Amino acid sequence: MAGGDRPIGLSERPHDDNIKPSVVITLSDVSVNFGEHALLEHANAVVHPGHRIGLVGANGSGKSTLFSLLLGRITADTGQIHVPHHWSVAHMAQHIDALERSALDFVLDGDQTFREAERAVAEAHQQSHGDDTQVAAAIAQSHEALEAAGGYQAQARAARLLAGLGFQADAFDAQVGSFSGGWRIRLSLAQALMSPSDLLLLDEPTNHLDLETVTWLEGWLRHYPGTLIVISHDRDFLDSVVDTIIHIEHRQLTTYRGDYTQFERQRGERLAQQQARFEKQQKTRAHMQRFVDRFRAKASKAKAAQSRLKALAKLETIAPAHVDSPFQFQFFDAPSMTDPLIRLDGVRLGYGDHVVIDDIRQNIAPGDRIGLLGLNGAGKSTLIKAIAGQLKPQRGTLHHAKDFKVGYFAQHQIEQLETDQSALCHIQQLDEAMKVPSSEQSIRDFLGGFDFSGEMAKAKVGQYSGGERARLVLALLVRQQPNVLLLDEPTNHLDLAMRHALTVALQSFDGAVIVVSHDRHLLTNTVDQFWLVDQATLAPFDGDLDDYRHWLRARHTTNERQTPLGASKKQRRQHSAALRQQLKPLENKLKNLSQSLDRLGSELKALDETLADPQLYHDPDQADAVSELIEKRSNTQQALERAETDWMETAEAIEAMKHQSG
Repeated sequence: MAGGDRPIGLSERPHDDNIKPSVVITLSDVSVNFGEHALLEHANAVVHPGHRIGLVGANGSGKSTLFSLLLGRITADTGQIHVPHHWSVAHMAQHIDALERSALDFVLDGDQTFREAERAVAEAHQQSHGDDTQVAAAIAQSHEALEAAGGYQAQARAARLLAGLGFQADAFDAQVGSFSGGWRIRLSLAQALMSPSDLLLLDEPTNHLDLETVTWLEGWLRHYPGTLIVISHDRDFLDSVVDTIIHIEHRQLTTYRGDYTQFERQRGERLAQQQARFEKQQKTRAHMQRFVDRFRAKASKAKAAQSRLKALAKLETIAPAHVDSPFQFQFFDAPSMTDPLIRLDGVRLGYGDHVVIDDIRQNIAPGDRIGLLGLNGAGKSTLIKAIAGQLKPQRGTLHHAKDFKVGYFAQHQIEQLETDQSALCHIQQLDEAMKVPSSEQSIRDFLGGFDFSGEMAKAKVGQYSGGERARLVLALLVRQQPNVLLLDEPTNHLDLAMRHALTVALQSFDGAVIVVSHDRHLLTNTVDQFWLVDQATLAPFDGDLDDYRHWLRARHTTNERQTPLGASKKQRRQHSAALRQQLKPLENKLKNLSQSLDRLGSELKALDETLADPQLYHDPDQADAVSELIEKRSNTQQALERAETDWMETAEAIEAMKHQSG
C-alpha cells in the first residue's frame, strides 16, 4: 500500500484529534489472581492516545485477562484501571454464535452509530400523523444524521472490509451460521474494524489469516487513527503496526518504546548483562552463525536467498532476548536420504470431480527448503496432504524414495491426541511403536525442551491449552526422526518464544522442509526457495516475499476489475449461479457439517455453563458427576475439532473452485 493511501474499508468519519494528551489509559498497582495463581501483582502501565501497543508475553501470562480488565468484564483484585469514559471501544470477539444473519449485515452491526441513524430514518418515514412540515423536517434531519454517520457509504465500507479479509463477493449474503469457526473469527475482526472507535483491542487477529490478508490488515491498521492494543505472536506483524511493546513477565508490565525487534534488542541487552546467562547466549549465537555460514555457500540458488541473507544478518541480535526461553530442542540428524526423496510426475490432485492442482512435475531433494505460496484455497494444504500420503493423486505418479520418512504437522494432528493420556505416555507409546528403547528420565529430559517439565509431563492432554497441544505434536514429530518435514501452519497457537525455538531448530535440520505458513519471519529464516500454487498449477516462484506482495497486489487489482466490490446483490447472485451446479455436492456437505458444528458448539457451551457453577464443586457427592462432565466436555471438544477439520477441507475445495473461476 502506498504511503499516503487510506486503507480500504476505514471509516470516513472524522476522528477526534482534540483528545487532551493528559487523557490516558492507566493501570495503577493492579493485581489479578486466577484461583491460587497470580497473573498480575501490583502492575503499572500508561497508554497514551494514538499509541499502537503490542501486548506480548508467554501463553498464560495474562494477556487476554488484561483485555477483559480494559473492557470492564472483570475487576482487579487490587489497584485501579482507568479508560477515558468518553472513549468508544471496539474489540474482536473470540466466539460468535451461529446467527441467522448475513455476513454483510453482521459487519454493519459493528457501526452502532450508523445502525441508530438508520433506525431513525425508518421511524421518521413511518410517521404519518402531525403537521406535514414537521414530518418533512424530521425526515430531513434523520437523513442528515445518517449522512453524518457515513451511512451512505456504510455498505461499501463493509463490503471492502469483507473482501480485504478474504471473503468472496457471493459469500456476503451467506448466514453467519454457515461459516466455520475460523471464518467467523474473520467476521468478528471485520465487525471490530467497522466500528468507529477511540480504542481498538485485537486478540490474535492474524491466527486465521493467510499472507495476503495479513498484508491487507497491516495496511489498514497503519492508518487507524485511534489507540491500538494488539495481542499477537507474529513478530513481523507487530513490527509493521506497533510503536510500543508492553511485556507481561514475572506478573509485571514493562513498557518498551519501539517495535517488536527493538523490544528484543533492548531486552536482550538487559539479559546479556547477567553473567550467569552469558555462556548460554554465546552458544545460541554460535549456532546461528553456523547456519549463516552454511546458507551463504548456496546463496546463488534463488533470488529469495539474497533477501534471506539480509534477514539472517539480524538473527544474532534476536538471540539474547530468548536466552531465558523454556524451549530448547533440536531435530535429530536425518536418516540416510536418496535423491530425489519425492518425485511428482504429472500428478493431478482434487476432490471428486473437482481438480485442485494439475500436471505437477517436481522433484524434492535432500536439503531442499521450500515455502508454498498461493491465495487462500488455492491448494497448498492439499499438496502437503498428498506428499504426506494422506491424499491419493487422481492421475500421475507420486513416488517416495525407499528411505522416505515423513514428519507431518497439521492442525488435525492436534485433534488426534489422546486427551486422557499424558505427554509422557504419548512419547512412550511412540518409542514402543518405533522399537526404540528409552527410559522415563530420558523422555522427561526430551519433553523438558518443549517446556513439559515436572508434573506437566504427566498431566492429561485434555487439560492442555491449544498452544501446549501444538507443542506436544511438534515434540512427537521431532521424536520420529524424519528426513522430510511437512509443516502446514505450524506456528498457530505458538507464542513468540516457541516460534523462535522452532525457527532455530529448523535451521539446523538437514532433511527436506516444505512449509505453509502466514508467519513471514519463519518463512524468511527457514526456506530458500518458494513454489507458487495458482489457478490449478504449481511452479517455482522467482522472488522473495516482497515480490510475492507485489504479485498479490497485481492479482487483487485484476480480480477487482473482473468482479467489482460494489456489485449489487443481483449481480453477485448471478455470478454465483454460474458455479451453482458444480458446487452443489460440496455445498450440501458443507451445510451438513455446519449443522454438526452448531450442534456440537451448543453442547459444548451448555457443558461449560454447567461446569462453571461453583456449587457443583462444593458437594462431595458430585465428584463422579463432575468427572463425567469433564470427560464428556473433552469428547465433545474433540468431535467439534474433527468436524471443524472436515469443514475446512470442504471449504478449501469450494474456495479453490471459486478462485479458479476468477
